[in-house]
Amino acid sequence: MTHPPSFPPIRWRRSHRRWVLLLLSLLTTIAILAPTIVAAHTGTPRLAAQPTPALSEPVATGQRFEQQGRAFYTAGRFSEAVSAFQQAAAAYETEGDALRQAMTLSNLALTQWHLGVWAEANQAIARSLSLLQRLEQSSRGDRETQRQQVLVQTLDVQGRLHLEQGQTEEALLTWQRAEQVAEQLGDTTAVLRSQIHQSQALQALGLYRRAIDLLTSLERTLEEQPASLEKAVGLRSLGEALQVGATLERAQQVLQSSLAIAEQLQLSEAISAAQLSLGNVLRAQGDRQGALTRYQQAAAIAPLALTQVQAQLNQLGVLVELNRVPEAEQLVAQLQPAIDQLPLSRSTIDARVNFANSLMRLGSGEGAIELEEPPPADGVQRIGEGTGEGTRGEGSSPQNGPAQVAGAPRPQFYWQAAQVLAVAADQARQLGDRRAESYALGSLGTAYERMHQWTDAQTLTTQALLLSQRVNAPDIAYRWQWQLGRVLKAQWKDSATRSPLLQQEAIAAYTEAVNTLQSIRGDLLAINPEIQFSFQGNIEPVYRELVGLLLEGTATPAQLEQARTVIESLQLAELDNFFREACLNAQQVDIDEVDRQAAVLYPIILDERLEIIVSIPQQPLRHYSQPVSSRDIEDGVIQLRRALTIRRVTSQLAPQTRQFYDWLIRPVAADLEASGVQTLVFVLDGALRNVPMGALNDGEHYLIEQYSIALTPGLQLLAPRPLQQQQFDVLAAGLTEARQGFSPLPGVVQELQRIQTEVPTRILLNQEFTEQTFQEAVREAPAQVIHLATHGNFSSNLEETFVLTWDDRIDINQLNGLIQSTDLNRQEPIELLVLSACQTASGDRRAALGLAGMAVRSGARSTIASLWNVDDQATSQM
Repeated sequence: MTHPPSFPPIRWRRSHRRWVLLLLSLLTTIAILAPTIVAAHTGTPRLAAQPTPALSEPVATGQRFEQQGRAFYTAGRFSEAVSAFQQAAAAYETEGDALRQAMTLSNLALTQWHLGVWAEANQAIARSLSLLQRLEQSSRGDRETQRQQVLVQTLDVQGRLHLEQGQTEEALLTWQRAEQVAEQLGDTTAVLRSQIHQSQALQALGLYRRAIDLLTSLERTLEEQPASLEKAVGLRSLGEALQVGATLERAQQVLQSSLAIAEQLQLSEAISAAQLSLGNVLRAQGDRQGALTRYQQAAAIAPLALTQVQAQLNQLGVLVELNRVPEAEQLVAQLQPAIDQLPLSRSTIDARVNFANSLMRLGSGEGAIELEEPPPADGVQRIGEGTGEGTRGEGSSPQNGPAQVAGAPRPQFYWQAAQVLAVAADQARQLGDRRAESYALGSLGTAYERMHQWTDAQTLTTQALLLSQRVNAPDIAYRWQWQLGRVLKAQWKDSATRSPLLQQEAIAAYTEAVNTLQSIRGDLLAINPEIQFSFQGNIEPVYRELVGLLLEGTATPAQLEQARTVIESLQLAELDNFFREACLNAQQVDIDEVDRQAAVLYPIILDERLEIIVSIPQQPLRHYSQPVSSRDIEDGVIQLRRALTIRRVTSQLAPQTRQFYDWLIRPVAADLEASGVQTLVFVLDGALRNVPMGALNDGEHYLIEQYSIALTPGLQLLAPRPLQQQQFDVLAAGLTEARQGFSPLPGVVQELQRIQTEVPTRILLNQEFTEQTFQEAVREAPAQVIHLATHGNFSSNLEETFVLTWDDRIDINQLNGLIQSTDLNRQEPIELLVLSACQTASGDRRAALGLAGMAVRSGARSTIASLWNVDDQATSQM
């Protein structure tokens, strides 16, 4: 006989050992780090409408019970409504009125949906559909129209039942069928409602792009509709999908429109849901106080207990992020009984898991206080965010997130979270959600990992991993592979002998995690778009921690090669995340074939050390380790940027550039000199992308005086190669006058004229430099060099990366379209793209991603741009 696994006890609460085991033996449910809750419902579901008077009049008993049921339902007295609808259905059956019986059974199932009694609800909806199918054989004319009307509403209810029981694909198919029937009826409102429901099912499946496409296609229809509940719900669904797609400003506009309609019609539930969604957008934008206000407003007006709990849970999440512990503790006390009163449903389980997540963060003291700058869109608390924060590995990258101040651990919250999760797990098992079981076991493993109970954590994580693989859920599997790697690494470091076998097992688990991420690269955002908001917490650390483990101590040649490959893959993943799609094609490159006179350097930032992998032609890979923390590197970059912006103060610049030379070049300087290489190719990492490598100096000479310097976001993306020795045609465009709030650039005229004296050049200046004229110029006379002397900005935010034209801004995707549209007519590729007078966003430590993205998307073999604010006279001279 196979026995269910018994979960290990939480050792710091021995007096409750038996109770913990009892509770945790039930655990089978969702991730400990739940998504920010959105209002998943479309408003209080409507009861099926009475058939038209053409039907035979029902007996008085059935009609009376039905009216009572509707009254009880409207008042929220669902248990009494169930009894009334059951009696009404029985009365209609006695009378032989199958159509009214089917309608009443649909309403009964809907009411049971509110109570979370799924077996009874499923039985009622199945009986309703069976009756409607039998009636199809005999219904004609108006009678068939009435049957189809009831069928649409019954399918609508069945879709809701599927969705709340975790049967999302069945929900989607059901609502598609409802749409088809509604189209046959010519019922445009029912068609719209079914399509909105389909978009919510698509979002639940992680197919956010399809959901956005569907909702966008409905937007014009919604705009043409008069104010209605369907319009308010449709706009809100679109706004929520846009938020997940990180189109935050557009999402906010659409949600405001939804809120305005709901307020106009005085729809309290729709108002509450819109406020909740707007709070999520503000939270994603880093406006936590604004989000708190919206959540409070949503909770205050919510007519449904679930919506109120959802708003309060998101409010709790923000309080924990802000480390406002006393307020968070007060809200915890309010939420526990409120959650316990919710009926069984997937939304209730999500609420419990979200609650447990906040309790876990309170228990570990992970609340964050921003010390330097607000976060980007990554501020949304999402599934899996910070899974490994409690046991941050040596390879993780804290330099990429907001500075944190952790409070003292509060283990009592771990205990409370375990209780909450145990109940949620039992409910998830009742719904039969196998995917949720993997989340539950893995999340419990996370809890034991944080308490350093390694054996228990390993057992639970392994079970979770096996489950995720059985249900073919790679977006979950990689998390548990990563977690297993962390646990094995911790055991290896804790062991007295530091067993090589444990290290190899940890490397194997991490490698599997990276391989899984690579295998779903093209679908990663579609499978789990929450990842794009927490790339720095959920994806990047997997790569960095593996590299750190591979380079621990004396690395073998195979480990060095694997570390180099992994860091190249991370560069690609960062750009995927920047573009929010896997739009870049990586190609395997033999590093020795790049340039026989070039050495390639990979500086890799880890928590407490800087690793440098160096490839010198025809020599084995080598690596050097520097005891420099990521924080030291960040501070150095800030000081260097400050020194670079102070004109004619070289005394302040020299110490900073010398420091980076000592960190990056000095360890390998002798080997480079002995090799005779003439070019240094840097694949820079993190904050180092903001450091001008040519400006590094050894105290006597700048690096650019000794070597040619090239930068690449990765050899798999842009293999460096020298410019072809030939005559180039140049397309030069620029602005001298102030436009769109940007200052004038008087030096641009001289800059473009000097270029024209050296090479054949077509110039577009001021009014001549519009998006249209630029595209026409590129198409009519393809040039090998494009020189843009105009304001521009590079940012880690795709929407904030652009170059300025006379009448507009050209973003990365538009630039790609303008240039790539001429590829069929182009005999030679763009050899050089020059972005003069552009700069990286101040205070954005990952802003150079924008430059890398611009370089890759432009298709140019080489790109020149400034990493900081440079006077236009200086760029003209250059």
